[in-house]
Amino acid sequence: MSFRILLNRFCFLLIFMCCITIPAQDAMKGSLEVKTLESEFLKENKIGIDVRRNLQVYLPPDYIMSNQKYPVVYYLHSIFDSPEVIIKNRKVTTLIDNNIQEGTSKAFILVVADFTSPTLGSLFENSSTSGHWLDFITKELVPYVDKEFRTIANKNSRAVIGDFMGGRGALKLGMAYPELFGIVYAMHPVATGSGYLPRSGIGVDWSKIHSATSYDDLVGTGRTQIFASICQAFLPNPNRPPLYADFLFEKQEDQTLHLHPKNVRKEQKEFHLDEALDRYAVNLQNLKAIAFDWARFDPTQAHVISNRRFSKKLMDLGIAHVGEEFVGDPWNKYWGNHGRFTTRVLPFLNEHLSF
Repeated sequence: MSFRILLNRFCFLLIFMCCITIPAQDAMKGSLEVKTLESEFLKENKIGIDVRRNLQVYLPPDYIMSNQKYPVVYYLHSIFDSPEVIIKNRKVTTLIDNNIQEGTSKAFILVVADFTSPTLGSLFENSSTSGHWLDFITKELVPYVDKEFRTIANKNSRAVIGDFMGGRGALKLGMAYPELFGIVYAMHPVATGSGYLPRSGIGVDWSKIHSATSYDDLVGTGRTQIFASICQAFLPNPNRPPLYADFLFEKQEDQTLHLHPKNVRKEQKEFHLDEALDRYAVNLQNLKAIAFDWARFDPTQAHVISNRRFSKKLMDLGIAHVGEEFVGDPWNKYWGNHGRFTTRVLPFLNEHLSF
């Protein structure tokens, strides 16, 4: 047999093997569906929220070919972020696919809803000014997903996870709605406590907030913009344009700005999760599993201190949890094949979700 004939047969065999291998690889990848949910609960707001919310829904590799039902994991993105950041930049669905292929994670549905807004994005509360986000999640989003997809509609098969402000949202949903979410993982959550600085020393330009003619005047001002949004969420005042909120510093009769203790306490009581631990202790004890972690080298050390204290208070209340501080900053340790999402979050979900 000539060398040319052997070469042709080898090339044919190589092409044939590629044709059967590529579909096999594709078959191990999940699919992504984009759905739109029109919210009734987000209609009441003063900041111009679009009530049509897009949902990015990851379906595991065997979803289309089977009649199986799956657990659902809800991912809450942080302020300034979007579902596209989670799906495209952080490649979270690729990480899930890889773990399913390797057999280190069972299959589940992932839902990344759109929590953006004309301001910062959701702070995961109900506010007449900045939107009823908790109602949207618990009364519209979860029922919609259970109706549209083959889910195991049980709290022990439903997890909520998130990062930064989304981590705060995940913890808040676990605290307030244990009948819906049985498993919680918060990645570097913020607002678990007040840290070490008083509200008079957090570096906010309250005069700029009071002089703003619209929210756009505050865009790009960093902490000043953030605290304007915090006031909209936790000190809403629909009768006070243009920001429709009360503030931690208010003008006196002589037009000078002074700390308003009553507003400060109201904001802290509603925003900081440690303030609600006693109230929600029984709910937290009813969760199947709760975990959160935080980076030691966060430039805002209030986040580190608050998470340490939050974990300690959980222990004092007898609430079982995983609380882990890791070496590094909060931006470079979570993503990639060896990041904490792969090494910590996915194994935690795999261990505690009911499949």
